[in-house]
Order: sequence, then C-alpha cells, then structure tokens
Amino acid sequence: MEWIGTVSFAVSGALVAIGCSLDIFGVITVGCITAVGGGIIRDVLLGNVPPKIFENPLILLVAVITSVLVFVIAYIFRKRFKAFSAATNSYNVFFDALGLAAFSITGVETVCISPHSSNALLAITLGVLTGVGGGILRDILVNEKPYVLTKHIYAVVSVFSCGVYYLLSVHYNHKIIATFFVLIFTVLIRLLAARFRWGLPKINIDNNK
Repeated sequence: MEWIGTVSFAVSGALVAIGCSLDIFGVITVGCITAVGGGIIRDVLLGNVPPKIFENPLILLVAVITSVLVFVIAYIFRKRFKAFSAATNSYNVFFDALGLAAFSITGVETVCISPHSSNALLAITLGVLTGVGGGILRDILVNEKPYVLTKHIYAVVSVFSCGVYYLLSVHYNHKIIATFFVLIFTVLIRLLAARFRWGLPKINIDNNK
C-alpha cells in the first residue's frame, strides 16, 4: 500500500504542478510533497522522529523518479497536453483516489502496530491525515484552495474508510479483507463523486445560494 500510495500521489502531484506551469524542480518538489507529506505529518504526531521517510530514502527516490517520468512524458507530448487536458484530469483523479485509499490504510495500520493501537480516534485521525495531508500541502504550494475542503466528499470518504479498516483490522483481525474493501470502496466512491460531482452542502455567498 505504501508503494502504491507513493507512486499514485507522486503522479497526481506532478500532473497538478505541470498544469500550473512549474519547472522541473517545481514538479519534483510538488510530486514528492504530495507523496510523502501526509506520512511525515503522521509520524511527527506519533512521535516517530525523524519521520520514516528519512530512514528509508528509497521511498523518496521512487517519488522523485515518478515525478521526473511524468514531466518527461508531458514534455514529449506537450503539444497534445492541453488538448488532452480532460483525459489528464481523469488520470489525476484516478491516481489521487488510489493514493488516498492506500495512504488511508497505511496511516491507520501505522497506529495499529504502535503502542496506541487501542486508540480508535487517533488511528482514524492519523489515517485521514496520512491520506489527505500530502494533497493539502500540494494545493497550498500551487496556490489553490485545498481540494479536500471544497470538492467531492474527499475527506469524508477517507474518514469512513479509516473507520472501517480499523474496525475490521483491530476488532475482527481481518486485515486482508479490510485492505481490499477499503481500497476498492475508496477508489470507487472517489471516482463516482468526481464523475457526478457529489459534494457536501456549502454556502455560495457570491450567488446568494
């Protein structure tokens, strides 16, 4: 799950950075922050310092390589990139959904194998932060409103998925079932939410609605 999440979020971050016309360093930076940002936040809050990413730099290297590959592919096909922007957004949503599912699982599991495994609130909270933290940092870096706070029931899906994973994994000891269920459910709901524009109620002050 950690490798799936790293690659998926690196792709997602790199695509967003390319869409914002960042240079290759910017693309690598945003791709890596998206991939490892949530895990760093989780580890710091758990007191695991230095964060795991600095003890296993291979994860960061994979994020760098993935970001570079996305940049190279986009550069080669740069004349078609804008023409295929809709398809690119679809790919971005898919990789973002896959990363959200994978990191939500790893976030909860990290707490489950820690001395705080009995604390359900902590496990679910850090699972959500692991899943959405990188995306929030990504959006801040490209000067956008955090996606998680505005569109497509993003965080709600992660909260539910983390709760289900914790319940099945800790109370019923079905880690494999929990992993597959959360992975499929999270990706499916995120894709459907993006397709049909599902969202939470909000007030649009400009339009008085």
